[in-house]
Amino acid sequence: MSVKELPFSKSLIEKIIEEYPTPFHVYDERGIRENAKRLLKAFSWAPGFMEFFAVKATPNPYIMKICRDEGFGADCSSLPELILAERTGITGEKIMFSSNNTPPEEYIKAREFGAVINLDDITHIPFLEKTTGLPDVLSFRYNPGPLRKGNVIIGKPEEAKYGFTREQLSEGYRIIRDMGVKRFGLHAMVASNELDPEYFIETARMLFEVVSEISRELGIQFEFINLGGGFGIPYRPGQKPIDIDFISKGIEGVYHIIIKNGGFHPLKIFIESGRMITGPYGFLVSKVLHKKNIYKKYIGLDASMANLMRPALYGAYHHITVLGKENLPASGIYDVTGSLCENNDKFAIDRELPEMDTGDIMVIHDTGAHGHAMGFNYNGKLRSAEILLREDGSYTCIRRAETVDDYFATLDFTDLHRA
Repeated sequence: MSVKELPFSKSLIEKIIEEYPTPFHVYDERGIRENAKRLLKAFSWAPGFMEFFAVKATPNPYIMKICRDEGFGADCSSLPELILAERTGITGEKIMFSSNNTPPEEYIKAREFGAVINLDDITHIPFLEKTTGLPDVLSFRYNPGPLRKGNVIIGKPEEAKYGFTREQLSEGYRIIRDMGVKRFGLHAMVASNELDPEYFIETARMLFEVVSEISRELGIQFEFINLGGGFGIPYRPGQKPIDIDFISKGIEGVYHIIIKNGGFHPLKIFIESGRMITGPYGFLVSKVLHKKNIYKKYIGLDASMANLMRPALYGAYHHITVLGKENLPASGIYDVTGSLCENNDKFAIDRELPEMDTGDIMVIHDTGAHGHAMGFNYNGKLRSAEILLREDGSYTCIRRAETVDDYFATLDFTDLHRA
């Protein structure tokens, strides 16, 4: 079972606060590296296995460098993400470029970097051909529609904007085969934050079956499948972390039956996890500014949903630890709020917590993915700093907090007051 522990002490956080005022996100380098090694070990059987870290989860070059050092590639979906990967030393076919409604300059940059392009729609084939010409290797994203169930975050596949239908896959691969593409890949991502290990085994089975069908139909050999991401993490105490060894063994069994016995071996196995890699190893640190007691009891933080949008956006649960009060009874029921002019600016609703005081330090767990990355500037709120806790116990600022000057940097007041 998952126990919500912290990789740092209250005294260390107080020391960091002296230099970098709250709120800020702090990441545990040791935890990320150990987790990366577990994943690679679990899939060591798989031909050409590669984890393409989903840059959108934590788009910070220091985090990406850790992933690169551990042997990961980068899953990118925009021009800035491509540039981040390249500047971190991730280039060539260690970049998977999967986007949708893609402007031409992004395809151009992806081709310049030698990235593997994963097309989202059959109409993107002529668009890409006109923009840059077709590369030697090309992948398509498959949307299985009602053949696979989605989940709360990503929705039903048949209602999602992403991917080719099954019929379009056959037609698309025929088109690019006839246009001279030599190397083929297949991708799907149909769930997000999924904790059922069987889900990923069945997704692999589905993709293996599609590969075998299209290979026979068109006489082509697939080089890889990308199982996508969607591996969940235990946000709530008591939830079981996903069993990556169980998933790997299940996929290996299906691979043997469909791919090896079908004569399609070797087929490289890729994934593009973000949340599972860094999510549990990030924490939002914030101080209590105010206590309010009206119809309910409120705890007001110096952080807001601009620092962590998931609770407001999805109703997502994030565990909260009050430093120095870990062993006190949860004697109060509070809504934990930020300062935006939005009533859904809440990190927790009716949460049982120890008796709170202004100045208390709150740590919100599991913000290492889709935390800082989803920040915004509504109400003029400024994005927070990011701190990396090194393996040797030291720490470094890997992104400074925004300033008011940053907020106004894109505005030009020159002509505003001219007569």
